[in-house]
Parts: sequence; structure tokens; C-alpha cells
Amino acid sequence: MKNKIYPFYFSAGAVILYSLFMVIPGLLGFYLSFTDWSRYSSEINFIGFENFALIFSKQNYWHSISNTLIFTVVTIALKTVIALMLALLLTKGVKRFANFHRIVIYLPAILPMIVVGIVFRSILHPATGVLNEFLKGVGLDFLTQQWLTNPDLALYSVIGVDTWKGIGYIMVIMIAGLQVIPAEYYEAARIDGANGWDELWKITLPLLMPTLTVTTVLNLLYGLKVFDAVYVLTNGGPGYATETVYTMVFKEFSKGRYGVSTALSTLLFVIMSIGGYWLINAMHPKELEA
Repeated sequence: MKNKIYPFYFSAGAVILYSLFMVIPGLLGFYLSFTDWSRYSSEINFIGFENFALIFSKQNYWHSISNTLIFTVVTIALKTVIALMLALLLTKGVKRFANFHRIVIYLPAILPMIVVGIVFRSILHPATGVLNEFLKGVGLDFLTQQWLTNPDLALYSVIGVDTWKGIGYIMVIMIAGLQVIPAEYYEAARIDGANGWDELWKITLPLLMPTLTVTTVLNLLYGLKVFDAVYVLTNGGPGYATETVYTMVFKEFSKGRYGVSTALSTLLFVIMSIGGYWLINAMHPKELEA
């Protein structure tokens, strides 16, 4: 204790604030998810698992859960692969104006989602959107689509917009991971006759595994609680085509069904905890091997 630089009570402020704004509301929300709390009654009664039974019995709730899982899996794959390719290109390929290109690719990450949503709602407009007009201009009329109003395409359009916005952030993290890999490893590999693919699979990816773990977990947590991208672009429509768990939480709370809303939040928290724990355990042995 005498050798410590700071006494333990220096953390009291952070602990108190975190408990006040995170732990206590979280525990209270967990309890309320087992009640009939709503705006239509002044009484709050404990009803056990009725809210969860309602969630698992209604198709629209199941649809929001499946959409959330699809969004999460696809965005993790797209952001990881594209960000890794860009990071490799800007650290080992492009030398001139590399920092400029990094800034340009990163810029969408700092834009507010509402701005991105307004811009892409205009770009993806079926009648006057830039994307469809471009496709018509180059003779690809058969590729024009109702990007945000077609139930079969709307979710993937939202995924595309979110990927465009988020790859810069993931790319920067991967660039930081690539820059700490010693250049001597690559020099030794080349002396032994390794080509670019050998370097990627036997040096870069294994040594980048801690960074990949971090970015994958961040993408997982973000994807499971996605709200702003869906709300701004489609508001969950058309129908329930792009509905996610958090948009359902928002709509249920707006309807005054507070108990069901908190039950959805609790269910998502359980999914996030299990998913994050499993992912970290699955990737941790690969970090040790690297």
C-alpha cells in the first residue's frame, strides 16, 4: 500500500458517478422488466416472465431480433475485411499522400448519423436519387432499385450506409496495430522466400489478432445496439423490414409500454453479454498462439 502512487479513494468520484448513472439504473431496469409498468396505470406490479413470454410469442419482436443479428454479423464481416484492406493499402501500398487518404476515409466516422442519414436518403431516393440516376446514366437501368422502400433490400441498404460510415474508425485502429508489427519479421520472411500472401497469413494476421479482437468486440456491441442508422434512414420500415431491438425499445416506450420496453433492453443486454464473452474466449487462444 505504501508503494502505491495514488490512494484507492481517488477513484471514489468515478465509482460514485458510474454507479449513479449506470449500475443503479441498470439494476432498476432489470427489475422493471419483470413488472407491468406502463403509462396507463399508476401501479407497478410484479408479473414475472410475462413480458418475456410476450416478446417470444410475437412475430414482430422475433423479426427485430433476427434483423439485429443479421445487421451485426454482416457489418462485422464487411467493416473488418474492408478496413483491413484499406489499412494494409495505406501502410504497405500507397506511400504518397497516405495521411491525406487516411483522413478522408476516417471523416465519415465523425459525422453525426443524422447528417449521414439525410444525405443518403437523398442519394438512395428511388425517383430522384443520385445512385439510381447514375445507374441510368451509364446504361444500367436494370440495377435501379427502391433501396430504402423495398422490404428485401432496405436492411442491406442500411447496412451499406453504416459500413461506409464506420470503416474509417476500424481502419485507424488496424493501422495502429499494423505499425507495431516489427519490420524485421517481414524482412526475414522475404529472405526465406515468402510472398505477399505468406506474409499476410503467417505474420500480419496472427500478430494483428489482439487488434482484430478489439475491433470485432466493438463492432459486435455496436451492431447489437444499433438504433440511429435505422431510425434516421427507415424508422424500422417498410413494415418491420429494418426493425431492430432498440428501435422496438424506443417504439414500445413511446407507446407507454415501459415494462415490455425494459424487458427488450434486458434481453439485449443478456445477448450482448453472452456474445461478447463467447467472442473474447474464442479469439483469446489465437492471440496467445500469435
